[in-house]
Amino acid sequence: MAGTILLKGSKKLLNAWAFYDWANSVYSLVIASAIFPIYYGALFRIADIEKISIFGGEIARAPLISYTTSIAFVFIALITPLVSGVADYIGNKKAFMQFFCYLGGISCIGLYWFSLENIELGLICYFFGLVGFWVSFAINNSYLPDIAFPEQQDRISAKGFSMGYIGSVILLLINLAMVMRPEIFGITGEGAELIAMRYSFASVGVWWILFSQYTFYHLPKGNKRVGERHHVILNGFKELKGVWHQLGDEIRLKRYLGAFFVYSMAVQTVMLIAAYFGEEEIKWGSDGERTTGLIVSILVIQLVAIIGATLTARASSTFGNIKTLVFVNILWVFICVYAYFVTTPTEFYIAAGCVGVVMGGIQALSRSTYSKFLPETKDTASFFSFYDVAEKIGIVIGTFLYGMVAQFTGSMRNATIFLGLFFILGAILLLRINKKAPG
Repeated sequence: MAGTILLKGSKKLLNAWAFYDWANSVYSLVIASAIFPIYYGALFRIADIEKISIFGGEIARAPLISYTTSIAFVFIALITPLVSGVADYIGNKKAFMQFFCYLGGISCIGLYWFSLENIELGLICYFFGLVGFWVSFAINNSYLPDIAFPEQQDRISAKGFSMGYIGSVILLLINLAMVMRPEIFGITGEGAELIAMRYSFASVGVWWILFSQYTFYHLPKGNKRVGERHHVILNGFKELKGVWHQLGDEIRLKRYLGAFFVYSMAVQTVMLIAAYFGEEEIKWGSDGERTTGLIVSILVIQLVAIIGATLTARASSTFGNIKTLVFVNILWVFICVYAYFVTTPTEFYIAAGCVGVVMGGIQALSRSTYSKFLPETKDTASFFSFYDVAEKIGIVIGTFLYGMVAQFTGSMRNATIFLGLFFILGAILLLRINKKAPG
């Protein structure tokens, strides 16, 4: 089903595009950051075990979820260009976006049955939840140059992230009420808190699928690729190769992608390990205070990120995108150094607030800056798949290197300084973008 075809730049079309952030951001907050990590750890604590037998081997809980996440991102990095290329080729990327949206939403509902007895099935649902979120998000990103003019892109990109932060916080607060006071929601008996967490996973899937309908109703199908169709399945990789060759003529775009790859590697790693850093390195008074403190810090990041995305969009209109991104990278460096010395809950909350400001800003502005640097083309999905592949490969490398530094030095604090080096390099690479090409 589709609505009336809306003109590029129209307010209704822009709002419909931004609304997908409202629909799917609940996954990244409730599943990836807040409720699921607590639920996952609680299952092992209740069973009083650290290792579990799975797929013919035995593995500890932390590396199990870490490896599952890494494999998922490798899969995402491989499938995104294929899907994006085929979507552009047949001219219906909305259908692919819907498929991965529903795959992710149904997988979240499937997490309701996540247990140690059904660990394989649970991890499969976790895996495809990640895949559904990131691939559908990549396709949504590729719509930005199709639906918005360059002068609109910074503001609507920031609005999308802000809507995502607001929507995800609303659902998280509802979920937290369920977990903390399950009896109010009719959830009673032994293990009521865990049952409430399982309901929260299902609520994410329902929210995601339900609210995405407004976006799907108004978004166009996409631009159809002109020419004969040969090897459509492999066409996605050919498109990726074509984008790579085109980058040779797009010096600014190529330089921007290099800078983005470096600093995004650090940004995404911070997002994935923040809760683990807080759990291990901060001196909480009790287990209950630890759980409450981590959730509060996540809420702080989400709420402050709304301000960060808006302020960064305004700064970019005054000082330009690149100068603003350089400044944000420098702020990240100071935050990484500060995190090295953080020990108390209050200090951790301050760090969370600072992360929120720069997190919202750098994500929204990175997306819109890339869109502005794209050459005149209808092949937007393939170009954005390149962007997303760079981001996902960065996640795999960043988390792996972070883990290595933490393992060999014996402290996650040392790894935060290591991440700061990536932000310094990212700022230096950003400064090269507007320099004239040699020759």
